[in-house]
Amino acid sequence: MGGERSVYTLAEISEHNTSKDCWLLIDGKVYNVTKFLDDHPGGGDVLLSSTGKDATDDFEDVGHSTGARAMLDEFYVGDIDSTTIPERTKNIPQTQPQNNQDNSSGFTVKLLQFLIPLIIFGFAVGIRFYNKSI
Repeated sequence: MGGERSVYTLAEISEHNTSKDCWLLIDGKVYNVTKFLDDHPGGGDVLLSSTGKDATDDFEDVGHSTGARAMLDEFYVGDIDSTTIPERTKNIPQTQPQNNQDNSSGFTVKLLQFLIPLIIFGFAVGIRFYNKSI
Protein backbone atom coordinates (compact mmCIF):
# COMPACT_ATOMS: atom_id res chain seq x y z
CA MET A 1 0.00 0.00 0.00
CA GLY A 2 2.99 2.28 -0.08
CA GLY A 3 3.67 5.05 -2.55
CA GLU A 4 1.39 7.64 -4.00
CA ARG A 5 -2.31 7.10 -3.49
CA SER A 6 -4.46 7.00 -6.61
CA VAL A 7 -7.88 8.58 -6.74
CA TYR A 8 -10.48 7.23 -9.16
CA THR A 9 -13.87 8.42 -10.31
CA LEU A 10 -16.88 6.13 -10.19
CA ALA A 11 -16.88 6.13 -13.99
CA GLU A 12 -13.29 4.87 -14.04
CA ILE A 13 -14.07 2.15 -11.52
CA SER A 14 -17.16 1.13 -13.49
CA GLU A 15 -15.00 0.29 -16.51
CA HIS A 16 -13.43 -2.58 -14.54
CA ASN A 17 -16.42 -4.92 -14.60
CA THR A 18 -15.32 -8.19 -16.20
CA SER A 19 -13.86 -11.47 -14.99
CA LYS A 20 -10.51 -10.36 -16.46
CA ASP A 21 -10.58 -6.95 -14.74
CA CYS A 22 -12.83 -6.54 -11.68
CA TRP A 23 -12.71 -3.57 -9.31
CA LEU A 24 -14.95 -2.91 -6.32
CA LEU A 25 -15.69 0.22 -4.32
CA ILE A 26 -16.08 -0.52 -0.61
CA ASP A 27 -16.11 2.13 2.13
CA GLY A 28 -14.61 4.75 -0.17
CA LYS A 29 -11.67 2.55 -1.15
CA VAL A 30 -11.05 0.90 -4.51
CA TYR A 31 -10.03 -2.76 -4.70
CA ASN A 32 -8.85 -4.80 -7.70
CA VAL A 33 -10.32 -8.21 -6.82
CA THR A 34 -9.66 -9.83 -10.22
CA LYS A 35 -7.20 -12.38 -8.77
CA PHE A 36 -9.71 -13.28 -6.03
CA LEU A 37 -12.70 -14.05 -8.29
CA ASP A 38 -11.93 -17.79 -8.50
CA ASP A 39 -11.24 -18.05 -4.75
CA HIS A 40 -14.24 -16.10 -3.45
CA PRO A 41 -16.41 -18.46 -1.35
CA GLY A 42 -19.59 -17.05 -2.88
CA GLY A 43 -18.23 -17.30 -6.42
CA GLY A 44 -16.90 -14.69 -8.79
CA ASP A 45 -20.37 -13.75 -10.03
CA VAL A 46 -21.17 -12.29 -6.62
CA LEU A 47 -18.26 -9.89 -6.94
CA LEU A 48 -19.01 -9.08 -10.58
CA SER A 49 -22.58 -8.17 -9.67
CA SER A 50 -21.24 -5.48 -7.33
CA THR A 51 -19.10 -3.67 -9.90
CA GLY A 52 -19.90 -0.18 -11.16
CA LYS A 53 -21.46 1.01 -7.91
CA ASP A 54 -20.70 1.52 -4.25
CA ALA A 55 -20.53 -2.10 -3.06
CA THR A 56 -20.29 -1.20 0.63
CA ASP A 57 -23.83 -2.33 1.46
CA ASP A 58 -23.37 -5.57 -0.49
CA PHE A 59 -20.16 -6.24 1.44
CA GLU A 60 -21.64 -5.36 4.83
CA ASP A 61 -24.92 -7.25 4.32
CA VAL A 62 -23.05 -10.54 4.01
CA GLY A 63 -21.36 -10.11 7.38
CA HIS A 64 -17.75 -10.73 6.37
CA SER A 65 -15.30 -11.97 8.99
CA THR A 66 -12.37 -9.97 10.32
CA GLY A 67 -10.10 -12.13 8.18
CA ALA A 68 -12.05 -11.29 5.04
CA ARG A 69 -11.84 -7.60 5.89
CA ALA A 70 -8.08 -7.89 6.39
CA MET A 71 -7.73 -9.56 2.98
CA LEU A 72 -8.98 -6.39 1.32
CA ASP A 73 -5.66 -4.68 2.03
CA GLU A 74 -3.81 -6.81 -0.53
CA PHE A 75 -6.30 -5.79 -3.25
CA TYR A 76 -6.30 -2.04 -2.47
CA VAL A 77 -5.51 0.18 -5.48
CA GLY A 78 -6.73 3.63 -4.38
CA ASP A 79 -9.55 5.83 -3.18
CA ILE A 80 -12.75 7.13 -4.73
CA ASP A 81 -13.25 10.73 -5.72
CA SER A 82 -16.26 11.19 -3.45
CA THR A 83 -17.67 13.95 -5.66
CA THR A 84 -18.36 11.33 -8.36
CA ILE A 85 -20.59 9.16 -6.17
CA PRO A 86 -24.29 9.97 -6.52
CA GLU A 87 -25.88 11.15 -3.33
CA ARG A 88 -27.72 8.39 -1.56
CA THR A 89 -31.42 8.83 -1.29
CA LYS A 90 -33.10 7.58 1.79
CA ASN A 91 -36.27 5.61 1.33
CA ILE A 92 -38.86 6.96 3.69
CA PRO A 93 -42.02 4.88 3.74
CA GLN A 94 -45.14 6.84 3.10
CA THR A 95 -47.41 7.06 6.08
CA GLN A 96 -51.05 6.19 5.85
CA PRO A 97 -53.36 9.14 6.36
CA GLN A 98 -54.90 9.01 9.78
CA ASN A 99 -58.61 8.36 9.88
CA ASN A 100 -59.86 10.75 12.54
CA GLN A 101 -63.34 9.28 12.81
CA ASP A 102 -64.45 8.14 16.20
CA ASN A 103 -64.61 4.43 16.94
CA SER A 104 -68.39 4.34 17.20
CA SER A 105 -68.66 3.61 13.45
CA GLY A 106 -66.36 0.60 13.93
CA PHE A 107 -68.64 -0.65 16.68
CA THR A 108 -71.69 -0.16 14.48
CA VAL A 109 -70.14 -2.16 11.64
CA LYS A 110 -69.25 -5.02 13.97
CA LEU A 111 -72.72 -4.99 15.47
CA LEU A 112 -74.32 -5.14 12.01
CA GLN A 113 -71.96 -7.92 10.96
CA PHE A 114 -73.29 -9.90 13.91
CA LEU A 115 -76.97 -8.98 13.68
CA ILE A 116 -77.62 -9.27 9.93
CA PRO A 117 -76.80 -13.00 9.74
CA LEU A 118 -78.99 -13.57 12.81
CA ILE A 119 -81.88 -11.72 11.20
CA ILE A 120 -81.48 -13.71 7.96
CA PHE A 121 -81.37 -16.95 9.95
CA GLY A 122 -84.47 -15.89 11.88
CA PHE A 123 -86.37 -15.22 8.63
CA ALA A 124 -85.29 -18.58 7.20
CA VAL A 125 -86.51 -20.43 10.31
CA GLY A 126 -89.74 -18.41 10.35
CA ILE A 127 -90.48 -19.15 6.69
CA ARG A 128 -89.82 -22.85 7.27
CA PHE A 129 -92.26 -23.00 10.20
CA TYR A 130 -94.79 -20.94 8.28
CA ASN A 131 -94.61 -23.34 5.31
CA LYS A 132 -95.07 -26.37 7.62
CA SER A 133 -98.17 -24.86 9.16
CA ILE A 134 -99.89 -24.27 5.83
